[in-house]
Amino acid sequence: MKKIIVLISCFIAFGCQDVIEVDLPTEEPRLVIDALIRLEDMDNPSVLVQIRTSLTASFFEEVMPAQLQGITLTNTESGSILTLEESIPDTGVYENEWDLQELTQGELELNIQYSGQSYLAKTKFVPAVPLDSLEQGTTTLFGDDETEVILTFTDNGDRDDYYLFDFDFGEYLVSEDEFYQGKRFQFSFFYDSKLEDDRLVTISILGIDQGFFNYMNQLIQQSGADTGPFSTPATTVRGNIVNVSGTGNNDIASKNNFALGYFAICQTFSDTLLIKK
Repeated sequence: MKKIIVLISCFIAFGCQDVIEVDLPTEEPRLVIDALIRLEDMDNPSVLVQIRTSLTASFFEEVMPAQLQGITLTNTESGSILTLEESIPDTGVYENEWDLQELTQGELELNIQYSGQSYLAKTKFVPAVPLDSLEQGTTTLFGDDETEVILTFTDNGDRDDYYLFDFDFGEYLVSEDEFYQGKRFQFSFFYDSKLEDDRLVTISILGIDQGFFNYMNQLIQQSGADTGPFSTPATTVRGNIVNVSGTGNNDIASKNNFALGYFAICQTFSDTLLIKK
């Protein structure tokens, strides 16, 4: 436990100073993996794959990048393996180019070696649908301090779809097509503060699977708007990155030493909107 000393000065007759000791919870730094791969240009035969790594930090401490011993992507169908390298030393950003086909066909495995531990995550590419329209609205919910944007898209009726919407500024929303499958759907999103005039915002729709939908739904509920779900998580929400170190599935130390974050490969469509007062 760490202790922060708070000095409270009381300017009464002679003045006094009280010392209050506040215990703050601490834990060993945990590995955080941002392995959300957005595929926007489906016409380009190669893709720059980029994965960010960091370590959780105690209260008031700086978030530090994680230095991995190894990180690879494997297409289990083709057998192709991509080794990622840290692009700039000591940044925790690992990247490399790979064929688009390797990312969109078959099951993908993410393998990470860090501090003597092995981590594994599996996923498959998930398609999305484009935005039909994006416009600024004039409606408010609780007053005049909000900005409304109105999105319209048409769901694919041949499959069950889950979506992640990225509204810029660390604002996210998830949705599933249970009540609008195969239909044109429109909804409003409200920024809880007025955006300045001539502000350009980028809004994206990502195709995600049910597991990522559940994960993001929990993170959005527990993350403040100022941090966003892709910063270091404030709470322990487990993703799909599993510690596979040890000799068996019942290795307790490995299960407790899990990584935070999620591995997903999502088709993404984006559009921009110029905010006007």
